[in-house]
Amino acid sequence: MGIASDIIMLVTVAFLAGLVVQRCGLPLILGYILTGIILGPFTGGLTVEHAHDIELLAEIGVALLLFSLGLEFSLRDLAPIRQVTLIGTPLQMILTIILGLGIGRWFGWGWNDSIWLGALLSLSSTMVLLKTLMSQGRIGTLPSRVMIGMLIVQDLAVVPLMILLPQMKNPAIGLPAIGMALLKAAIFIGGMLLVGTRVLPILMTHIARLGSRELFLLAITAIGLGIGLITWKVGLSFALGAFVAGMVLNQSEYGHQALSDIIPVRDLFGLLFFASVGMLLDPAFLLANLGTVILLVVVAGLGKGLIFSLTAWLFGYRGIVPLAVGLGLFQIGEFSFVLARLGVSTGSIGHDLYSLILAAAVVTMILTPLVTAQTSRLFSLWQRHHQPTAPEQINFPEAGLRRHVIIAGGGRVGFQIARVLQRIGLEFVIIEIDHQSLSAAREAGMPVIFGDASHAIVLEAAGVKTARMLVITTPSVITSQEIIRLAREGQPNLPDLANLKIIARTSDPDFFPVFERLGVLDVVLPEYEAGIEMTRQVLSHLQIPISSIQQQTAALREELLCSCSSSPEQFRSLSSLRRADQQFDLQWLLLESASPLVGRTIAEAAIRKMTGASVVGVLRAGAMTANPAPDFRFESGDQVAIIGPLTAREAFQRLVDNR
Repeated sequence: MGIASDIIMLVTVAFLAGLVVQRCGLPLILGYILTGIILGPFTGGLTVEHAHDIELLAEIGVALLLFSLGLEFSLRDLAPIRQVTLIGTPLQMILTIILGLGIGRWFGWGWNDSIWLGALLSLSSTMVLLKTLMSQGRIGTLPSRVMIGMLIVQDLAVVPLMILLPQMKNPAIGLPAIGMALLKAAIFIGGMLLVGTRVLPILMTHIARLGSRELFLLAITAIGLGIGLITWKVGLSFALGAFVAGMVLNQSEYGHQALSDIIPVRDLFGLLFFASVGMLLDPAFLLANLGTVILLVVVAGLGKGLIFSLTAWLFGYRGIVPLAVGLGLFQIGEFSFVLARLGVSTGSIGHDLYSLILAAAVVTMILTPLVTAQTSRLFSLWQRHHQPTAPEQINFPEAGLRRHVIIAGGGRVGFQIARVLQRIGLEFVIIEIDHQSLSAAREAGMPVIFGDASHAIVLEAAGVKTARMLVITTPSVITSQEIIRLAREGQPNLPDLANLKIIARTSDPDFFPVFERLGVLDVVLPEYEAGIEMTRQVLSHLQIPISSIQQQTAALREELLCSCSSSPEQFRSLSSLRRADQQFDLQWLLLESASPLVGRTIAEAAIRKMTGASVVGVLRAGAMTANPAPDFRFESGDQVAIIGPLTAREAFQRLVDNR
């Protein structure tokens, strides 16, 4: 079967290894790397026959990952971090090359090998970091945006490095080639942004109108990989082209659909990438040079992490950002493999350096999920011994806040909540770390704090000690858990303030029991709520009685959430109270010309006696009559407001409809 049998073996073993690492609480990518080690050419036993072909397919995995990242990434996201990415990343790479030069000379290597070592160390792994951030729910945070921006610039820097490093003995030959490569990159990106933003949306609209989901998936895959192929043909990075294609497609209305469709394909090819990384590791070489590999991993990892942290700090980032950037980007990247292969093929470096970098890179990739998971813990430890800087407060009332609502996240959801609270005059404060959302809240005159709600100093500045409610709008469960933990710790043991009410959001019902254990008052599942609302709309347009619609939607919500709750009886009791509250909801009904009420007064129709409902208002030609008298006479087109139990409202509706 050739390569087909290799892929079948990889998928099967990856599934089994994934089960094992998942049960151990470790990231799935470690299971994928373990799969590559097991099936690699250096371990014996069951071995793939076409390892090189698997490596070539893995390049598609890298491209698809960056394509999906582009679909989530907007050019607006780059604006706030442009300085640290465009200036800080080259600075980081230069400092890391100097670090590698020092390590190489310490090992007794020549200048050429030492510079190559520094260049290989200067690149971090886009694939490993993105997969780690996704599994930890940290995509979208400020540290993740800084890291992704720096990785993009690193990927761009691979092209000049591939030209310059083999020409180190005669740099004058390489400089024109570097200039040409940079010119090509600028022309390509500019052309994609200019032409792609006009052509791709029209193309996707035409394809979407055909109504074929298979054709839509084929189209977005062809766009991502096809544009990547074009960039490769002109001498640029295949993955870079896919990323730019994703960013351009993100500007169209089909960006979200494209992302949801491409994820399964991306994850399958991503498995092949991590397995190919594992296949590169030679356990015999690792054991024979274990001391050197460990020393290189420790020294290079610590030094590179410190350089990244220092770079972020120099560009004005404080708090958890420098720590997260250092712990997230310390590893050696997949593009280092490409550079190392080029070095061997051109005779610039020997096989020993190639094997050493390979082993160190795989080890750092394996360590990445474990190291990045310690970010919050280490930052909390640091905070115990340092007094953090108070976050920026905007539009705060002079008298301060008390018995207010804290909204953790001022995006679309948080901003809607804040607008309603502002209209009805309730005190609130928004905690926001995104500059664009921060500006929108500032312009709306809303009190807002610039900071990350998962930090104690930020919650303290938001007045968590005197707050009555905390609303967490982030979909990240990890972030929500940390915010809730800090909020509970920040609440004093006072009778009127001890029970802070918390409302949170999650996209996965499996986490519902987790929020229950944390004492969350209510958990919102956006997809389920959308389904319930669509059900209500369907039943409403089918002219199902409102009382029946309320019963069905309440039952649907109860079925969905009771299955997720660890205490379903308690939830059923709460649902019963909510339904009882709905029994006396205000209801509006339109009087058609054929209604028997038209032309009659309230007294003549004996509404209260016949139905049990009370007429509390009538809207006619834009004018409202509240609590109309018994002699009020109905006309066609009146909007009648009634109040009463469900049975009374149903009886009134039958009266209006002459049923």
